[in-house]
Amino acid sequence: MEMQEIRKNLKKDLDKYRYEHTKGVMYTAGCLAMANNYDVEKAMLAGLLHDCAKCHSTEEKIALCERHDILISKVEMENPGLLHAKAGMALAEEKYDIHDPEILHAIKVHTTGEPDMNMLDKIVYIADYIEPLRKEAPHLAEIRQIAFADLNQGVAEILYDTLHYLSGRKGSVDPTTQLTYEFYKPYGKEQPWKH
Repeated sequence: MEMQEIRKNLKKDLDKYRYEHTKGVMYTAGCLAMANNYDVEKAMLAGLLHDCAKCHSTEEKIALCERHDILISKVEMENPGLLHAKAGMALAEEKYDIHDPEILHAIKVHTTGEPDMNMLDKIVYIADYIEPLRKEAPHLAEIRQIAFADLNQGVAEILYDTLHYLSGRKGSVDPTTQLTYEFYKPYGKEQPWKH
């Protein structure tokens, strides 16, 4: 399926905010790919599809995962908002005919991350956090600068802020996010906001 056709479908499937966010992630992923000598079109396609299942109901997300034999963790069942990543991977394959394992994997891990991500995983993970419409996350200006200079450090700083934010909220933190932070923590640098 061509990118133009995917965009048309997504415009119908996603609410207005989510579609605008998706376009931001697509373009940001393309920019990060250029900065890191990675396949721009592939990065843009992964960015475009990263939230393709976001506006589906929890039941639909569970059904998608079950149809594709994707394991759903206890934390994901308790926080169904996390399910859209795995469900999105399944939907990208089922509805949008994407079979590139790197693109599917980047969609799957874009919410929690995972230790030792490949370049596309990191590009989509970062693009989702720093795209131009994002305003609520702390230290965005600094993280945007860092991300374009060093993907690993960008991932480390995003994870630090994410875990810091989640620790102040009710509900469980996905253990994968914690494991991912432990892996990327050595790439982080001392930042003024870490005191």
